Parts: sequence; C-alpha cells; structure tokens
Amino acid sequence: MHSTDVVAPDGVPEPYTARDFAVLPPLADPAERAITADQTHRSVIVGERLVVKWFTPPAPPPHRALAVLEQLALAGFTGTARPYRAVFAPDGALVALVTAYLPEARDGWEWCVDAAVAGEPVGRLLGTLTADLHRALATATPAHPAPVVEGELVRLPDALAALDEALARTGDPWLRSRAHRLRADLLDPPDPLRTPLMRIHGDLHAGQILRWRGGHAVIDFDGNPVLAGSGGGRPAADLLPAARDVAQLLTSLEHVGQVARERRGHDATGWVAAARADFLAAYGAPEFFDERLVRAFSIEQECRELIYAARFLPRWRYAPLGVLRSWYDH
Repeated sequence: MHSTDVVAPDGVPEPYTARDFAVLPPLADPAERAITADQTHRSVIVGERLVVKWFTPPAPPPHRALAVLEQLALAGFTGTARPYRAVFAPDGALVALVTAYLPEARDGWEWCVDAAVAGEPVGRLLGTLTADLHRALATATPAHPAPVVEGELVRLPDALAALDEALARTGDPWLRSRAHRLRADLLDPPDPLRTPLMRIHGDLHAGQILRWRGGHAVIDFDGNPVLAGSGGGRPAADLLPAARDVAQLLTSLEHVGQVARERRGHDATGWVAAARADFLAAYGAPEFFDERLVRAFSIEQECRELIYAARFLPRWRYAPLGVLRSWYDH
C-alpha cells in the first residue's frame, strides 16, 4: 500500500478502511517526497498539500492521537495541522494518518537550534502555544464532557524502572555514580499524589513544534514511543498530569542547547536558561497544572530519552547525558 493509495479519490484499497475527518483536497500532482527528519515512524508529503504519516509498525487500538485530534477540533484549537483521514488495517490497527501540509514548515530541531545559535527568544511563544493546547484539552466537549479529573497519580514504579532500564542500557559509569541522586529526586514529591489528570499531548518536545508560513503548529499526538511498556510493560494511562508535557518541553529546550553545542560548536547555556524562564512565565499556572511534578518528570524524561537512544537512535545519547551532567555536576 502506498501513500497515493491513501489519497486516491475513490477511497482506500481493500481490505483497508478509512475514517474521514474532512474532505480530502484535490491534488493536481500527487508527487511524493519523504520527510527526512529523525522520527519513529515514516512520513511523506503528497502533492505539496498533504502529509501521510505511516505507522511502522501499524499502531493497535486504542488510537489516542485520533481522540486528541477530535477533542482539539471540538475545542476550537487551530495550532495543529488539519486532520483529513485515518486508514486502518482489518484488525483495527492504524496504518496511516493524513493531515494538511504546512507550507515552508521546519522541524523544531532545525528552527529552534537556529534560534539558539542566533540568540532568538522562543520560550514565550512555546509557553503560550502549550498553554493554549492544554486549555483546549481541558475544555469540556461532547466527546469528552469531563476532561479534567482529580485523581491519584502512581508514578514511582514506572519512573524508577525507567532509571533502572536507562542504567542497564547505557552502562554509563557517570550515570551509575549519580543514580542515588536521580532516585532521590524521582521520589520527591512522594507517591501516590492527588493531582489533576487530563489527556495531554504525551510526547511534547521541540521536534513536535513546526514553524511554518502561518506561524507555529503542534504535531504528532501518538504519545511517548518509550513510555508504554518501558520498565515493566505497564501501558501508559490515558489521563496524565499536564506537568508531564511541560517537563518534556522544558527538557527538550535543554536538548536544543546540547545540539547547538554538539553540531554548531555554540554555547547556548544562557539561551536555554532564558527560554525555560520565558516558557514558564507564558504558560502560567492554570488550575490543572501541578508544578510539584515538573522536576521528577524532567528526570524521568531524560531516562526515557536514554532508553529511546538505545532502542532507536544511538547517536542521540549525548543530549540526555549532557543535560543530566549539567544538572548533577554542580
């Protein structure tokens, strides 16, 4: 099955099925070109109007990305690429998602690194975009009439298991020497914790923020590729604290600084500090945000980044290790 099959005017080939969010636009030229940025799955641009994201392997149900996109549409959030069609295998697995192509879009790992090198402030716009995203996800809609609940968060088994897995997969002596401090920070605040829970982005990092001709857009609502099943195989909860998204976006700004140093030879330490502060100021303190969780989720995220590097992208290991060193070598 090819992307041109997905956007064919007569539908998708058997035995595949489709769910349409909007009418597919006509394509004068269905030529394809691949998106070459590092990603877990594979995406191609078709006719300079559509992006077809191929799930490799197909994603079994339930499909959180589709539920999130529906919620955002109902809540009036426009800071994402418009969804057109989802394509399913006979067993219900999600094969492909077709969304609008955003002209002149640049991946956050490109434009954000350029901004770091140039000293361009980005924290405020990212904080505002994240706040708008979370407020839309926290809006009551017919599809999700009670989007925020006060619940008990039990995070320690998964967080500590992520640290253990990161230690085992990296075998890094420095990481092992700091393991006791990492573990102590993961235990603060204590578990379990009563906190607001909601549906969040789930994998919110700089690479998920596109800068395009019309502004900025959040993409990719599939969740963290190493969260479900990491360190013990328990599936990720559908409702999580907004602080997890905030922590991941903040750590990704640190990663931008690491990339600027590694690939451009540029010290972006000051830029990172300003970007983090500006982000938090712009994001504010909405009622569903529990700032007590940001530190622990940030450490857990770096452990998961190390797991991701070991499983999918070994050359990425320098970034989370560099961030952890900046936190624990002082």
